Formats: sequence, structure tokens, C-alpha cells
Amino acid sequence: MKKIFAMVLALVLLVSMTGCGAAPAAPEAKSEDGGQVTLRLFSNLPDRKNGQGLVEQTIIDEYMKENPNVTIEVETLDEEAYKTKFKAYSMEGMPDVVSIWGQPSFLDEVLDAGVLAELNEADYTDYGFVSGSLEGFKKDGKLYGLPRNTDVAGFYYNQKLFQDNGWEVPTTYDELLTLAGTIQAAGITPLAMDGGDGWPMAIYLSDILFKLTGDYAGLVSQAVSTGDFSDPAFVQAAELLKKTADAGLFQTGYDSQDYGTAMNLFTNGQAAMFYMGSWEASMALNQDIPEEVRKNIRVFTMPVIEGGKGGAQDIAAWNGGGYAVSASSEVKDEAIQFLNYLYRPDKLSKYGWENGVGMSAQDQSAYMSGSETELQMQFVELVKNATKVSGTPVNDCGSSAFKTCIESQIQSVSNGSITVDEFLAAIGSACK
Repeated sequence: MKKIFAMVLALVLLVSMTGCGAAPAAPEAKSEDGGQVTLRLFSNLPDRKNGQGLVEQTIIDEYMKENPNVTIEVETLDEEAYKTKFKAYSMEGMPDVVSIWGQPSFLDEVLDAGVLAELNEADYTDYGFVSGSLEGFKKDGKLYGLPRNTDVAGFYYNQKLFQDNGWEVPTTYDELLTLAGTIQAAGITPLAMDGGDGWPMAIYLSDILFKLTGDYAGLVSQAVSTGDFSDPAFVQAAELLKKTADAGLFQTGYDSQDYGTAMNLFTNGQAAMFYMGSWEASMALNQDIPEEVRKNIRVFTMPVIEGGKGGAQDIAAWNGGGYAVSASSEVKDEAIQFLNYLYRPDKLSKYGWENGVGMSAQDQSAYMSGSETELQMQFVELVKNATKVSGTPVNDCGSSAFKTCIESQIQSVSNGSITVDEFLAAIGSACK
């Protein structure tokens, strides 16, 4: 928690610093015989025309142009399919550069399996990484990957739709549930939720738990280590999630609908809100989204809960995905050279900011031009004014078995197919 809080304090520099120095030089990629080099990159960013996928592809194209002897072959899958195939690759042989997540549920088992190459942390001294952001990518003090994002969970909402209907942004959870009924009465879906994938609802549950407790790190760590989730805070959080679904905040069929379906409901104007992370801030620049919607996308964070210890400016935030190099790569040196090029401050961090894809795990202050979207600046202000941040979402705090269990059972507890006690018992058993 202290390391994540240090991250937030450092991010305040986004609005106060004027530069971050010259970009580190990237050596030209060469094979041992001076011939052609082929790198295989496996990514969880299938959309190559917008957002982070566009940024990633732009840098790949630039690298190949600057290094004519290098060909980078890209394979992409949506996140859940990506993670499934990643497991297969870990047994068959990993592509040279891969997307990873610096969270225990994903990385602990990957590092135990020895499939990622160690990186030299000293190489990144001048790369502007936010304080504490590398910690989730280490084991026994050794670095095995680099973070791409600083993620913030929030409620995207259609400001024009709110204004036209006289709806106010809720400041308490009770107001949110009341608003759900008001929006439903207008014939509009209150909030689009990707319930089919499980992890967005698990983040939502974590967000509720954070507002209830004000700091869940120790509570979750203890529960995961003992397999006991009977603490009243877990019970209350799960009960509130069910109450939320019962109140009709989520769309009909939310528990089986995927990311794209939920997002389309919002971007097509059929839903007033969309719960997702700051990585989707590029919606404000996405020309595929109707102008009336994209120009009016704004964000607020989880409202306070009556009796909860979390304040209005306590936000759900953590360091998200990143990249690593395969330990078994036959062109490991070249793969690391490309990784280092990818993370040059004038690449991922700069292009990410210019394309409105949320906040990097590196300082982006030098790239603020004054032409940022209002949505981008809202996220900056949320981080700047944050009094506390949650850290890793609950579903990512344990083993992969725990993560799978909570993400597969959360639909059932929210729709009433299983009881709260059954849900908490199941995720506890997954820890043993």
C-alpha cells in the first residue's frame, strides 16, 4: 500500500513538472551473424487502430523502420483468450516478447515456472518509472518485466445524457442506486457491465470493499493465506454487489455479456454509464464512436458508502499490465533491445498520452500540451487529489486458482444463483 501511495504522489508531478530529460539511446538490433532477425510478439491488444493497440503497433513499425534487419511478427488475442494461450505457450515455448501482469495471480506462477528472462534494472534508471511501479514485476529482488500502465477504476458516463435528463453525478452509493431506477424509468440502461468475463465485476467488488474498509490490503492478505473470508467486510461487500444487481444498475444479461457488448451499449448511447478502467480513456478520441457520445464522456469514481471508512477521494488504482521477454528466446538480446526501445520515454509514455489511453507507469509530464481531452485531465485530477489508493484488486491478490474461482462465481452471487455465504466459502476453498 505504501509503495502504491508513493506512486500516486509521484503522479502528481504530471501537472507540475516540465520535462523528463533526453530519451535513452536504443542500440540497433543485430543478429550474431549480422543477418535478419525475427521477433515474435504476443499481445493482449487486438485493436490495432485505436488505444493502446495503436500505440504498440506504431512503435513496432518505427522500430522495424529504424532496424531494417528486424521483422516483428505480432499475434494478438483478447485478454481472457490471451491468458489461456499464454499458459499453453509456457509449456510449448514462449514468443520472444509477451504481455504480462505484475500481480500475484498471474505473475507468481509464471516466475516459478522460469519462463521470463531477468532484466537489468539499472538499464531503466533514466526511463522515468513512477516510484514503486516496478515492484510487482520482481521476484527475490530481480526484475522480470516492466509495467505499462497506472490503472484507475471509474464510472464513465455520458455527460450530455445526464444534463439533458437532469441527472446528477452520485456522491453516495445510495444515490447511485436511486439513480439506477430513475434512468431505467427513462427507458435507458443505467450502467453497462462486462459481467461475462468476471474480472470487471471482481474489480467492482474490490472497489466496494475499498470504500467499506478504507484499506483492504491486510484484510485480503490474511483471508487469502487462511482461506477464511468470513470477515463482515467481505459479507457486506458481496451483499451490496447483489443489491446493486437487484436494483437494476446493470443491463439485462450482464452476467453473460462480454467486454465488447458492454462497451458498445455505452458508446452507442444505449447505456448512461460504463464501469471500466482508465485504459479506456481513449474513447474520447475514438473516431468510430459517434461524436455526440465521445465528446461527452466523463468519469467519476466509486461513491462513498454509508458507514464505510473510505472517503470520496480514495480511489481504486494499481499498476496494470506490461511486457516481458521469454527466457527461452533464441534472440533474447534483440528482444530486450526492442523492449528497451518500447519503453523509451518518447515512445510508450509519449504516444500513450497523445492518444489519450490513460496514464503510463512512467512520468508523462513532458508531453502535456494543453490540448488533452477533458476526460484525460479528469483522471489526472483524480490521481492528483487522491488521499488513498486501493492497490491490487482482490481477484489478483491470490493464486490463479483463487482468481479463476472468484471470477467464475461472482456472476452467480450477484444474480442470486448462490448465496453470499456460498460464494465466500468457495473463494476461501480456492486458497487452500
